[in-house]
Amino acid sequence: MRFLTRVGVAVLVAAAASQAGAAGNADAGKAKAAVCMACHGQDGNSPAEVWPKIAGQLPEYIEKQLRDFKSGRRSNEQMSPMAQPLSERDIEDLAAFFAAQTPSKVDGAKKELIALGEKIYREGKGRPQVVPACIGCHGPAGGGKSDWAATMKVAPTTLAPAIASQHAAYTAAQLQAFRSKARNNDIARVMRDIAVRLTDAEVAAVAEYVATLGRQ
Repeated sequence: MRFLTRVGVAVLVAAAASQAGAAGNADAGKAKAAVCMACHGQDGNSPAEVWPKIAGQLPEYIEKQLRDFKSGRRSNEQMSPMAQPLSERDIEDLAAFFAAQTPSKVDGAKKELIALGEKIYREGKGRPQVVPACIGCHGPAGGGKSDWAATMKVAPTTLAPAIASQHAAYTAAQLQAFRSKARNNDIARVMRDIAVRLTDAEVAAVAEYVATLGRQ
């Protein structure tokens, strides 16, 4: 019950660091993105599994992560120093540019893991370690979710990143980081509470499955 309450809170709680709308300028963001491209690729499709694809990512999510890296709420030896000099306008422009790009498809998925990953993603997992279906927040095609509260006009009621076509190794690493509490910038602890209920095999399976999804 406590876990389910937290899931409900995440749907209702605003992501305080996010601001209303996609206010950034994609053209300006492209001009500012040269240093980002070294790891994330010219169009946000990173060439290596250790770096996430950010092409087509929700701009609100990119903004939140950059703000979290800048504030110290999320820590990474590469991204934290990169985010420090960014202004609010820089963050919005970079988010607008990468959000406008198209994510590339991932090849070479481990087919033996996909069936289990799809089951967890679409149906969740029952007792004793209850896990809600990933589809509830990340969507049927893995495109993520950012619902804006009409009465608030300030922040999303829920903010789940696009995860389709993401490198499986990166997705697995983030789930493991949430599970170990090494990463703790999730809203209302939802991802930490979910990840701790997944086994290593289940983490690998979900990561492989979402890599095969196409974004809408």
